Amino acid sequence: MSRFDGYFLRQLLVLFGFFTLVLVGVFWITRSVSLFDRVISGGQSAMVFLEFTALTLPTLIRTVMPMAVFAAAVYATNRLSRESEMTVMLATGSSPWRLARPVLMFGLSAGLMMAVISIFLRPASVDQLEQRQDEVAGDVTAQLLNEGEFLHPADSVIVYIGRIDLDGTLHEVFVSDQRDAVNPVSYSSTTAYLVNQASGLHLVMLDGIALRYDQAGNTLSSTLFEDASYDISELTKESGMGHRSLEAIPTMELIWDREAVSVQDDHSIGHLVDELHQRFSWVAICMAVALVGYSALMLGSFSRFGLWPQILGAFTILVLLEGVRGFVSPVVIGNPQLWILLYLPAMLGVVLSGLFLTLAGRPLFRRSTAGQRDAIPST
Repeated sequence: MSRFDGYFLRQLLVLFGFFTLVLVGVFWITRSVSLFDRVISGGQSAMVFLEFTALTLPTLIRTVMPMAVFAAAVYATNRLSRESEMTVMLATGSSPWRLARPVLMFGLSAGLMMAVISIFLRPASVDQLEQRQDEVAGDVTAQLLNEGEFLHPADSVIVYIGRIDLDGTLHEVFVSDQRDAVNPVSYSSTTAYLVNQASGLHLVMLDGIALRYDQAGNTLSSTLFEDASYDISELTKESGMGHRSLEAIPTMELIWDREAVSVQDDHSIGHLVDELHQRFSWVAICMAVALVGYSALMLGSFSRFGLWPQILGAFTILVLLEGVRGFVSPVVIGNPQLWILLYLPAMLGVVLSGLFLTLAGRPLFRRSTAGQRDAIPST
């Protein structure tokens, strides 16, 4: 590796880290607001919010990485061209293909990082996130500890707590259990406590009244009690975690146990094939967008006005490649044998990059471009 290659590669890596940090921060702020509201309103602590945020980071990083790679390649190439460093290297006989070597190394490095995130970290984080969401959804204790709200911890069950003391004493408690439509029952008490026993979690109510309606006899009976226990652990019992989402299935299972996963998690083969190759296509697209960002700017020559037309063209190509990604995915889901189409955006990016570098390496083309951009009319 020459000194220029190392210099260019360091520029790309530093800018890539900067743009990744900025984009992740922007996307994280927009998403964390709604996540924070859902978690805190559900009675969970700030630690649960931080845990959920950490588990969503791999998905967020995978989303912004191609944009960060593209921005780093465009910005670094434009700066080297603006400061005439790229022009000097071309004047010494280095071709655009030769100068693309650090960009290719940068694309490979970004692709390797994307492979770790997309193939391993993201499925593991999504799986853990779904498990924690199920646990939080079944945490009736946290759901009940909200003052002045009519809560619905389960279907046909309504709970109201007027006030909660610092020592855990509940005041003005009302419970309506209508799971038995024939004989619904309601409880109200002045004070209550949540007690965790071996048999489960119980709401122990003191000095209250129980109202039971007998639909068959059309009668309402009332019972005054000094203390009564209501088993709320029944509200946490669920049939199971259910099916995993596509994003939570480990990559190795998608490769070797696709048929079993299709039956177990109720996903079609087309969706499983699409998800598997989408994970690998993210790796390829990282390398492609780095080359596209560099090669498009190499079409221009040194100019006092910068390389804005080339930058706009590179951004347009990026948008088109993303559009192709969205177009081919439904095709693969419908016909899994066409999985190669998922790599079409990356292949198009590499082909266009090769075409641009070939044109940029032709002296006649570069001379004509420079003459059109920088010619000063005679007077």
